[in-house]
Amino acid sequence: MTSKVLLATHNDKKLVELRRIVEEAGLDIEIVSLHDVPEYPEPAETEWTFEGNALIKAAEGARRTGLPSIADDSGLCVDALGGMPGVRSSRWAGPGHNDQANLDLVLAQIDDVEAEKRTAQFVSVVAIVMPDGRKKTVRGEMPGRLTFEELGENGFGYDPIFIADEQEGNLTTAQMSSKDKDAISHRGKALRQILPVLAQMLGLDQKPKA
Repeated sequence: MTSKVLLATHNDKKLVELRRIVEEAGLDIEIVSLHDVPEYPEPAETEWTFEGNALIKAAEGARRTGLPSIADDSGLCVDALGGMPGVRSSRWAGPGHNDQANLDLVLAQIDDVEAEKRTAQFVSVVAIVMPDGRKKTVRGEMPGRLTFEELGENGFGYDPIFIADEQEGNLTTAQMSSKDKDAISHRGKALRQILPVLAQMLGLDQKPKA
């Protein structure tokens, strides 16, 4: 019997990424998003850590739907900005602003920072909360550096200005294929760590399906 799990997000790209990773792992799990369940107000992300905010979102998803719920909190931590935007990454330019405004602001804030000091890390914490209260968080990081201009059309958020240390070719994560990005991304790393935990909590056979 297929287990249904909620990914507590409206972000279709995150949904596609998790579904792809679940399929690669061969787990008999159906991933649904907030588009697939009765609408409820998304909780305020009031914590100052990725772990705290991920748990808030996953716990609310489990409470509202009765489904095992996964949520992530991710962000860009720029060394020249003291680790910011961090948990404020999606709202860095202020309420009502979009990804482009956030990206433009970060570039403007480090405009005078030389290339070798434009180091940064993408961080993702993925939380799972079960309806019975069991919970777990895992953390993935992708170190790299920021460019001086946008490059690439793939991805979202800060991808067009981030070059990961773990890839060859000096490509931004917005220039990489989805498969190549998944293999090294902060969220991909965290999602792969959480899947065995999820399978155990659901009582599933973790061996690939035939």
